[in-house]
Amino acid sequence: MSRRPILDAGPSLNFLSIHQERLLISVLGKLSVPETVRAEALRKASQDARFAPAEKIWRKLEPAGWLQVLSDDETPELAKVVHRITRQPLEQRRRYARDLGELMVVAHAVVAAEAGETVTVLIDDGAGAAMAASETRRLQRLHNQGQDVGRIVLARTLTVLHRAAGGPYISDRAAMREIYQRLRARDDGLPPIERTDLLSPAVWPNN
Repeated sequence: MSRRPILDAGPSLNFLSIHQERLLISVLGKLSVPETVRAEALRKASQDARFAPAEKIWRKLEPAGWLQVLSDDETPELAKVVHRITRQPLEQRRRYARDLGELMVVAHAVVAAEAGETVTVLIDDGAGAAMAASETRRLQRLHNQGQDVGRIVLARTLTVLHRAAGGPYISDRAAMREIYQRLRARDDGLPPIERTDLLSPAVWPNN
């Protein structure tokens, strides 16, 4: 059983701020974010002009059902995961903003996976991606031991763009380059497109 992908603030803001929410949804389907990520994204959108367009789009997607907000209220399952990962109680860890969004993305995903679901997480942040990858390996070990668990699928911005290549939103290499440049203007953590495979023959076999 699969559930909605869970998004971190960075890629959420990047795609929405360049009006590419339909591209994102075409690849991942209906989306979800933890409350912490929602608050972080809307705060950044109000403070940084690069992300200002994202707020208007965000407030359209939520009531239309395309973007679901996951409650970060403490539950036994969520608290257990956060304590195992951070060695801190959830209430205590929530007092510190650093990497909190990524933590809650991963924690919600783990709770779903431990209940037998398959869930994709979209995280570009290095520490957050490493945390998700570690939990993915732990779940695989549990599965190999015969436990009935689901899995976490880690996706990044490059994953989304790769899957969208050749579709209605990225029809050719020129479109890929243009969208990537706009994303990179908002996220200097993205490498130059020449250092990715997004323009390669493997992605564009017929171009």
